[in-house]
Amino acid sequence: MTLETHLGDFFALESALSTQEQELIGRLRAYLESVRPSLDALWETADFPTGIVSGLSEVGIIGLTWPETAPFENSAEFRGWVSLELARVDASVATYVGVQAGLAMGAIGMCGSPEQRAHWLPLLGRGEKIGAFGLTEPLSGSDAALGLQTTAQRRGDEWVINGAKRWIGNATFSDICIVWARDVDDNKVKGFIVPTDTPGYQATKIERKISLRMVQNADITLTDVVVPEDLRLPGATSFADTAAVLRATRAEVAWAAVGASMGAYEAALTYAKNRIQFGKPLAAHQMVQDLLVKCMGNITASLTLVREASRKQDAGDERDEHAALAKAFATTKARETVAMAREILGGNGIVLDYGVARFFADVEALYSYEGTREINTLLVGRALTGQSAFV
Repeated sequence: MTLETHLGDFFALESALSTQEQELIGRLRAYLESVRPSLDALWETADFPTGIVSGLSEVGIIGLTWPETAPFENSAEFRGWVSLELARVDASVATYVGVQAGLAMGAIGMCGSPEQRAHWLPLLGRGEKIGAFGLTEPLSGSDAALGLQTTAQRRGDEWVINGAKRWIGNATFSDICIVWARDVDDNKVKGFIVPTDTPGYQATKIERKISLRMVQNADITLTDVVVPEDLRLPGATSFADTAAVLRATRAEVAWAAVGASMGAYEAALTYAKNRIQFGKPLAAHQMVQDLLVKCMGNITASLTLVREASRKQDAGDERDEHAALAKAFATTKARETVAMAREILGGNGIVLDYGVARFFADVEALYSYEGTREINTLLVGRALTGQSAFV
């Protein structure tokens, strides 16, 4: 089967995927189109479409990285295309998958024991268990490497965890949360698989968001939460291990930013072809074509950059600054692109009915999470100059 590429892929770069990869993307695209009609209403009410959990798992895109759950051997580049396709329909859905398959499964896949991998990865991959990733805190975001205040103290064969987390996606309905805490004895950051029904664990939904409204972000409090030693991730012994999980998923957030840009552009293009102003379609006006071309330039530049970052990852040659540049650039250009798409629609661009407003709002969150533009810029700047300018 040859996959029909979408309008936002100007150079048909997706056609370079293998037949098997294109078939999976095709199944995903068909499934997402089947749920698309319900998404605006759920975004407006800030409810998550829980019915998609089993659907996405059945398509086969959850756990593509790991042999325990992958339907076939695949690449970081292909996984990027999956993130793009998800975000091209909805960034909240892409974020759910990023947390479930990227961060939660990634932490277990990269830092877990063989027994933990064998037990948890299939459950998460099938959607039988939902995962969250608890790193960010009320007073610690970009400075998590130094500012993490959640603590874990060894007590025989158990650990006692105390602290708070904020902005934790999936956390209101997750079964487990990967909690990162500082060991009070050696001051090193360690990771724990914390079942969310553990006494002392509480997740409260963050309300009144203007971006990624369907994502169920939560404030988490951990009060004397007791976790057995066999739920500690043995491969997570310092913040460097936490950072490795984030680095592995950062490029996929950049891909998602490109997908959101494409979704907004495609909706704006459709609108411009059908909306009549001054006796002809908006698409026939020079200034509208100028905006559409600028959108396409941003999308194409970002797509080629994120694809190269993923190819570096596949070649085993990726460095922090590669993913950082891809994320900073793609999300910055996404911000520009969705604003121009909204401009094409005029007043109709600020209501949900025409397919752009949701992307316009949601890109604001993509711009900030998984490393802000400023932090990623400083990572690249350090690589360019050899000088650290973080503090």
